[in-house]
Amino acid sequence: MCLGVPGRVVEVRHEQGTRMATVDFGGVTKTVCLAYVPDVDVGDYTIVHAGFGITKVDEASALESLRLFAALGDLAEGGAGGEVGMGPAT
Repeated sequence: MCLGVPGRVVEVRHEQGTRMATVDFGGVTKTVCLAYVPDVDVGDYTIVHAGFGITKVDEASALESLRLFAALGDLAEGGAGGEVGMGPAT
């Protein structure tokens, strides 16, 4: 199964001619290639899979996805649901 996770772009730059970004996933930042999403800019959310931004998403959809991932993680740990460890970037 493949999983794309939404993250918020906090920096955009060019590395060796390729558009790259620093993306925040609820407090964890990763370097992501933006070659497939030329319309994504700082402050936007993108779905990231295997280190590549694959689509732009609106903030409400991104935050809802993060909330659902957190609830699933909490259920897997035996909890009752919540937003453990996947809160939105601020």
